Amino acid sequence: MQTYTGCNSLNQKAKMMPERTVIAISGDDRTSFLQGLVTNDVEKARDGIIYTALLTPQGKFIADFFVIGEPDRFLIDVATSHAQLLGQRLMMYRLRAAVTIEQTDLVVSRGTGEAPDGSFPDPRHSALGWRAYGPTDISDQTDWDAIRVAHVIPKTGVELNDDTYVLEAGFEAINGVDFKKGCFVGQEIVARMKHKTVLKKGLAKVALNGHAIPGDPITANGKPVGTLHTVSGNTALAFLRFDRATGEMQAGDATLTRLDDA
Repeated sequence: MQTYTGCNSLNQKAKMMPERTVIAISGDDRTSFLQGLVTNDVEKARDGIIYTALLTPQGKFIADFFVIGEPDRFLIDVATSHAQLLGQRLMMYRLRAAVTIEQTDLVVSRGTGEAPDGSFPDPRHSALGWRAYGPTDISDQTDWDAIRVAHVIPKTGVELNDDTYVLEAGFEAINGVDFKKGCFVGQEIVARMKHKTVLKKGLAKVALNGHAIPGDPITANGKPVGTLHTVSGNTALAFLRFDRATGEMQAGDATLTRLDDA
């Protein structure tokens, strides 16, 4: 039986790891294989790019990634920290599907300046510019955290972890889930959260007055409200209980308020 070992050599050279890894999925069943697993509609990636995620059957986050369509394969652009896990999960689901899963040597570049030939617009938000795939890094020096905070866009391993429900992380707003595509792993939980409940907690943007660092617990009136995540200047992303985030909050030595456009 084929196994996925693409990142093993990289794991032995952790200090040299790029932030992103590109996995290729080829074979006659590649579209139907991915379509039954991920949160977004893979058909939309045939001539472009989509943002999506693989979840547990309980609807919790495993990995988020981009799918890029090429004539005879799909490319998967995933955080290197989650590439091995994603590759192993895909192999687990492969069964008898006619697909091959292997790591490539492609380098991921991104920027917000003039888009190079062959690049793709980041499907999460227009402010995130372009993504390109090739032999060398042609990225620019964009302050990505500032953009993510401004537009409430979560990051793998920061706002997105194995305890995350993707709707609470704002996946619908950043084009990461398609409710019309049909079944995917964890779909029942995601659909229930979409149609039968009002979200009681989730990712939001907050104003920060004072000093606090990512990971600081957030409180209000002595009660826990959530956790501070990415900080950029005097704004930040935070995971909040919305019923308790209605006034001033505290984290570290800072006072926080939820911003209306979060």
